[in-house]
Amino acid sequence: MISRRLTDICFAWAFRAFSFTGALALGAIVVFIFVQGAEPFLFPTSENLRLVVERVDELTVNGVLYENRHEFIELPRDTETIIINFINREEERTLIFNLSPQRNYRTTLLLPIDAGTDGAVSSPDAYTFSVSYPGSLPGLNQRIHIILPEPPYNFFRFISGRAWLPTDEKVYGILPMILGSIFACIGALLLGVPIAILCALFMSEFLNPKIASIFRGAVELLAGIPSVVYGFFGLMVIVPFIRNTFRIPAGSSLLAAVIVLSVMILPTVIAVSEKCLKAVPRSRREASLAVGASKMQTSFFVVLPHARSGVFAAIILGFSRAVGETMAVILVAGNSPQMIRSPLQSIRTMTATIALEMGYAAERHASMLFSVGIVLLVMIFILNSFVLFLRRKGGEEDE
Repeated sequence: MISRRLTDICFAWAFRAFSFTGALALGAIVVFIFVQGAEPFLFPTSENLRLVVERVDELTVNGVLYENRHEFIELPRDTETIIINFINREEERTLIFNLSPQRNYRTTLLLPIDAGTDGAVSSPDAYTFSVSYPGSLPGLNQRIHIILPEPPYNFFRFISGRAWLPTDEKVYGILPMILGSIFACIGALLLGVPIAILCALFMSEFLNPKIASIFRGAVELLAGIPSVVYGFFGLMVIVPFIRNTFRIPAGSSLLAAVIVLSVMILPTVIAVSEKCLKAVPRSRREASLAVGASKMQTSFFVVLPHARSGVFAAIILGFSRAVGETMAVILVAGNSPQMIRSPLQSIRTMTATIALEMGYAAERHASMLFSVGIVLLVMIFILNSFVLFLRRKGGEEDE
């Protein structure tokens, strides 16, 4: 029969292995996010120019023949002129691109482009230029695209930029999203925290313990409701209420997001605050009552100040909950990346940006969404560090 000591040793090593594996997996995820998010600020999207052709079976690029090419045609970055020869409707065509590789490609247009009489020149985005020729059948045009490498993006421009145009202009500014996230969370705290603290005081100081347990279960039930349900409630009730009350075209706004988030942070703030209030020594209450203070005065001027570090931690945790919220905000905020000038204006948060655009983002755009995630991760890290500091400070004061 296996001895108890051997069993304890086996379980101890198993717990260490599981803990190490979990920590390693978490570290790998964080490293991956930071690597992906830092890439746009350190490296260009490509070291070379790239050509892509559609419905062109054979072409010659600067004297080099390519047949049935379905992937990128790589050209040196310092190429100044690209001469392309191919057959279009049984006629030989020559297409000439004049480049200025010594300049920033973002500010240098591919002009002039010699596309002939029937070639149509277009620019799908700031770094892609296309020439289209009529094909043998309608709708089957032959196209040649040249994709320029995007230079490393300026980090301060990313943080302080006011425009988010990732698909056409390739401009990535997240200041409106940072402000939208912060204002929505601060508004939720201003609206929800007083209600949560009063509710926690009522449950811990004035309510019968048996009835308080019922209220406590209701609060825990609120914490278990999916966020999309809160968002749907806000979309069907709060958004129309704001639209009809303030006579605005759309009720999806910062105010709607604040109201929904304030309801969502209530369970977190109430639960943590109540535990901290109940942890206050009974002797403090008895001493206050003994000198003639009422129960209300004892609750507000003795119990609450004594538990202030825990209450502050509950508030910060509620803020972290609001910062990381996605689905509910998407449904009620309007999702417009613009500078905030009114609480009735539509906003977009950082989490909403990631959720809405990650499905179709590619290359630099996808990397920038990882960068948005890094900013969000740093914000939550700072908040959690502040929580730990408050708890440590509260523990030192109690001693």
